[in-house]
Amino acid sequence: MRIATKALATAAAAAALTVGSQVSTEAVVPPEHAVIVCQSASFYANYDSSSGPTGLIRVLGYGNKVGHTRGAHPVYNGWAATFDFGKGDWGYVRNECLGGYDSW
Repeated sequence: MRIATKALATAAAAAALTVGSQVSTEAVVPPEHAVIVCQSASFYANYDSSSGPTGLIRVLGYGNKVGHTRGAHPVYNGWAATFDFGKGDWGYVRNECLGGYDSW
């Protein structure tokens, strides 16, 4: 289990570097397991403080397994930095679409 957690933390750090300046890389925290609780949730590559989310990656459906650690990963104007466990990449979804923490 320790190897998986360390690998996830390493992947999170590498992914954070590619997402852009909005994701902090000061303290790497593995994403807490969550699921998409909205019928659908747009998943964006980045968040710009002046114009909002940018670079639609894909739309996530209800029940998609994602990660977001409340209090550690940023939320900008309701857009939460989120890890998509299915594709293994970081992006931003509406915070209210995250739920079911530690349910799987």
